[in-house]
This record gives sequence, structure tokens and C-alpha cells, in this order.
Amino acid sequence: MQFNVWRGTGEEMDFSGKRKAVNTLLSLTLLLVVGLSSGTVALAEAKSASNNTANKGYTYAQDPVPQVIKTLSPSVVGIIGKTAAGSSGSSEDRYNLAHGTGVIFKADGWIITNAHVVNGLTGITVVTSDGKTYKANKIFSDTISDIALVKINAKSLTPAQFAKSSNMAQVGEKVIAIGTPISFSLRNSATVGVVSGLDRSVDSSYRLIQTDTAINPGNSGGPLVNLKGEVIGINSMKFAAVGIENMGFSIPAETVRYVAGHLLKYGEVKRASLGLELEESWSAIVGLPSDDPLTVTKVTSNQAKKAGIKEEDVLYAINGKRVYSIVDINEMLKSFMPGAKVNVLMQSDGDIVNRSLTLSSGVVTAAGSAGEEL
Repeated sequence: MQFNVWRGTGEEMDFSGKRKAVNTLLSLTLLLVVGLSSGTVALAEAKSASNNTANKGYTYAQDPVPQVIKTLSPSVVGIIGKTAAGSSGSSEDRYNLAHGTGVIFKADGWIITNAHVVNGLTGITVVTSDGKTYKANKIFSDTISDIALVKINAKSLTPAQFAKSSNMAQVGEKVIAIGTPISFSLRNSATVGVVSGLDRSVDSSYRLIQTDTAINPGNSGGPLVNLKGEVIGINSMKFAAVGIENMGFSIPAETVRYVAGHLLKYGEVKRASLGLELEESWSAIVGLPSDDPLTVTKVTSNQAKKAGIKEEDVLYAINGKRVYSIVDINEMLKSFMPGAKVNVLMQSDGDIVNRSLTLSSGVVTAAGSAGEEL
């Protein structure tokens, strides 16, 4: 700011006095302005701090992810054990360890994990989120579904809540993976992504959930959770290659319950089978939309032979529901036990026929391998 300078004779003293008075007035004005400004800033800061205090947890109210992780983490465990042999070939190597993740299924010590996490491990130890360790004393494993149950001597654990059906999930829905990636010291790490796809039939006898949530080695057996805090799947595998990013797959909650229910009741999964080896159409194999039926390549059960089914027959439907792939058949047969009867719609020698078939034991598996186990 510029000021006019007074010039003249006989008034220097008076001007000096006036100048001092003006300077004093300006100084007071500046102090007042600065004081007001500082007070305004201080008041704004105090108000902001007050708002932050009053609205503590505001972020959580807007984004449920932290609360979901906080709620579910006590139900997630780390699993570690010794593998058969290390690089030195000695099973006595104390660093010869492998680990994965598990989810508390029942309060009395039943833990859900992947079969490939526990298969081949000895001296399995389960570590809960609060740092308590337990030795596994019983293991049931089903390699077809890649689901296993581990029993520990514990009571009053916090079981996870499993969704009634993963069919309620939507593509694009936000989900969270919690697990033990890379190092056992990183237990209960969380990553966030979305459901990328549903009903995927890659390298599995059953349908899988696809997600872009970061799933790393060690996450296997951990939960894929929706924002309601429900486990919609158990993380099982991913595509891993140069140029491929964020393509993980989880076993849906309904398959987990189906397998776990059988393991708890029978110690194994009593699957029902058509007693047939079937070939999918070329379109179904490569993933093209198709309504082509399946072709019988081999009759493997006496029940199927008694039903009059033979090689080169074509299968269209089971109990009135069309099937297009081996995964379709396995999913449908989850609701049956060996010995049950179903009606199959087939084409035989050019004729469309209905046959009554008694189910045998077993499962039809898809050929080939598309994913990498974690």
C-alpha cells in the first residue's frame, strides 16, 4: 500500500507527529486484521476438530469395509505345517514349511480351508487372530471340490457367517478377501475388489466366483466377503501368468456347505454320478454360447447299462432340466445321493427317449487345468 508524503515548511514537527499517529493507527489496524484473521483460522480449526471429534467414525459410516474387516477378522485363522521335504531333501528342515488360511466354521473348533492347503502337511498348527495356537487333531479333505475341514481343540470360537447363496451376489459388487499372503507374519491381511463374474467353470468340477480382489499365495482357504459381512466364497485359485492381472476364483458358499456337511456327517463326500463318461460340445469347451447336448463316450456303471444307455447316446436333460456341461451335471447332482433315481432325456439311435437311471457313486470331472493353486 502506498501513502502520500506531506511536504512543506513550518509543519515538519506537526507532520512528524501526524505520521506517528497514522503509523500507530495503521499498526493497530493491521494488528486488528491479523488478530481477526488468526481468530477466524483458529475458530475454523477448532470447529473442524470439534466436527471430527463429534463425527468420529464418519468414514466407517460411509465406507463399511473397515467395519466388515474388523467384524470378520476374528473368524479368520492362519494354517501352517511342514511339507514332505525341502530343497535339501530332508523332512527335518525346520524351515520346510507351507501355510494358508482358514475360516472358523463352527464354534467348537471346526475350520474350513482348501484341500490343497492341508494335503501333504504334517504337524499342522492353526493360529487365531488373537495369536493363540492350536494343533490340528483331525482333518477331512476333499480334493475334487478343494475343500477341507480341520478340527482343533477349542471352544467358544467366533464362526463366520456364510451367505445362504452366492447366487445373490452381483457382478461389480464390492468384496473383501482376508488371508495370509506370502508370509505367515502377514496374517489377516485384507484386500478389496469386486465380483468379476459368476458361474465360472474353470478347472473345477463346480462353478466358481471370479474376483479381481488381490489373492496371493497363502490366501488359499480364506474368505471372500460381501459388505454384509457374509462369506460368499472360499478363495481357492487364480490365473497366474505374464500379462494376466487380478483373476482369482472362489468356491461358492453353497458348495462349501454341501461338502462340509458331508465331511462332518460321513467323513467323505458321498457324490451321486450318472455312471457315464461324457464329452462336452466344442462350443461348451471353448466357452461359446451353446445349446448342444453332451455325448456318452463310455458307460461306467451297471445301473447305467441296465437303463439301456450306451456309447454315442446323447444327453439333453436330467429331471426335465437342460444340461450343457459337466459342471451343470455336477451342480445338479449335489442335491442327490447315490442310489437315488433320476429321469434322463436322451437321444439313442436317432430317437428321443426318457430313461430312468439309478445314480451310482462318483463325480464327472472336467479335463485339463486352467488355474494355479495358491
